[in-house]
Amino acid sequence: MTTPSADAHVRLDAHPTHTSAVTATITGPGQNLARALLTASGFEALNEDTLVMARIDHEEPYWAGEAAQALTADGFTTEITPQLREAIDEEWTWANYPMPWCTRAEIREVSDEAQKIYDDIRHGRLLIHAHAEDSGTRVAVGTYRDSGKSVYLHGENHLRQIADTFGSPAQALVAFERLHADTMRPGPAPATGTERAAAQARTSLDTRATEPEPPAPRPEIVPAYAADAGDHDAILDQFLAAHGDWEKWRTWSDDTTHAIHESQTLRIERVHEAHPRETAWTVAAYETPVSDRMWHLTATGTTPAPVLQTLLHHLAEGDGWDTSIGSPAGEKAVTAATKPLADAGWKHTLDGRWIRWMNPSGDVGVQFDAFAAQQQNSTLATWTIWAGPSIDHPAWTLTASSYTPSSLLADLADNLAHGTGPRLASPHQTARHSSQLTTARPIAAPTGAVRTRLRR
Repeated sequence: MTTPSADAHVRLDAHPTHTSAVTATITGPGQNLARALLTASGFEALNEDTLVMARIDHEEPYWAGEAAQALTADGFTTEITPQLREAIDEEWTWANYPMPWCTRAEIREVSDEAQKIYDDIRHGRLLIHAHAEDSGTRVAVGTYRDSGKSVYLHGENHLRQIADTFGSPAQALVAFERLHADTMRPGPAPATGTERAAAQARTSLDTRATEPEPPAPRPEIVPAYAADAGDHDAILDQFLAAHGDWEKWRTWSDDTTHAIHESQTLRIERVHEAHPRETAWTVAAYETPVSDRMWHLTATGTTPAPVLQTLLHHLAEGDGWDTSIGSPAGEKAVTAATKPLADAGWKHTLDGRWIRWMNPSGDVGVQFDAFAAQQQNSTLATWTIWAGPSIDHPAWTLTASSYTPSSLLADLADNLAHGTGPRLASPHQTARHSSQLTTARPIAAPTGAVRTRLRR
């Protein structure tokens, strides 16, 4: 006997406005059973004939393929459009996934568990009592209505996990407040961009833009010292990718990355979550891999991208970092280091032990401390490069010790005097934007559909 499901036709297609969502259109007399099976597979009804699958892990094509197999096995006529078929057959992986030991199937299992938690919250099965920020990561505490089990949630979107369980809401809230009292807020956290996009896909197939996209701001070309800080982590990654004689090392913590030259006599330390006014970069040079360091240089998290790129370019030039331990910065070295500033007409002043050079507008300067230059193991900076309102209230700072090569300092000085770079915002906004960049967690997987795709 012919089953009722054989009378229904299901057409699966890519959503017209959402990157990865899938639509299912049902025709024929057996729609009720087809709709029930699609709902069990994760689709939700948009109208009488159309259902939508919109997930927070962007795995809709995979699960749509699984649903198609189940529908076919139950006797439905199932059609998959070429566009969706291509997406189903395409293999991809999240960029910088924080659990690199997981296989592709295991990653999908993790994200599917995150999807279930999201669905439980969305449908009211999991009541969220409070949320907070934990070093840039969202955390929350809630209770399942049916079982009464309370849970501590860590992460968001496809990375949300149950990190701990409690016997009662009271126990959970006490523990949560003890950990996150400073950032704790009542109720669930605001929806992420991924969650909002999924909700929109489930409620509309409208292809018309609700609001025109604002035009992308055109960067203003400004002096290098006033340019945007950009993405410091990306600058380091690009440097390492272009220079095979350098190798990247992770420490026990994700907060810091080390880059070491193959000679092991030059090392870079990058602190990802440093405060914008604190040291985010340290460069140190050694006579041998096991000797004391000859010189070192530091830079804050708001240092403009062109200045950092000039520094890294110099470090990549052979033995350009080499210097002699027995020769602190003398008159000839100081003259060589600051010649580009003198040639550019910067103002030169003497103030006790300090020699200073400032540009005509007074918003960038270089200071040399003659006293610090003579101290073998002094913690004082011999060289200070700064930009901003004043040396006491700088937007960014770069410091160097006594034995820093004059050729490196001259390259930096030349960049200050003649270099340029892009800036999208005012200096105040740029500093604030750089703060946001430096406080982002370095290896967190993206919350949107930014992915590295690999063709089979």
